[in-house]
Amino acid sequence: MKTIEIFTIGFTKKKAEYFFDKLTKAGVKRVVDVRLNNVSQLAGFAKKDDLTYFLKKIGGMDYVHLPELAPTKDILDAYKKQKGDWAIYERKFIELMERRHIEDKIPKEILDEGCLLCSEDKPHHCHRRLVAEYLKDKWNEDVEIKHLV
Repeated sequence: MKTIEIFTIGFTKKKAEYFFDKLTKAGVKRVVDVRLNNVSQLAGFAKKDDLTYFLKKIGGMDYVHLPELAPTKDILDAYKKQKGDWAIYERKFIELMERRHIEDKIPKEILDEGCLLCSEDKPHHCHRRLVAEYLKDKWNEDVEIKHLV
């Protein structure tokens, strides 16, 4: 059985050169954007259209946006804007993934050698880590998670 490799990365606090070098050196085939909003002015080089261009041009990588792997605005706002508790955020997001049945709806081929992208610079308090760990737990496969920081 082949191991499914899932990478994760955040773009905040990273210069473009560092960000794209990390992806190419890791052998990432596609970036799977798990942000709710992928066109924010705060995103810099990570805005959807720019990112799609840079990924293809710099590393021959594809870009896919899967907002179904993002938290809802309500869950996100309660944690970010209202400075909520991480444990509550984590529990609500895991419950959301369960209701969405993402393990059945997201093709493994999209995530294998793919890199989950969001804004958080580190994976500790980030939903991309929760997505990867949830899928590793649910899929009856060998899944290896690699956080690119």
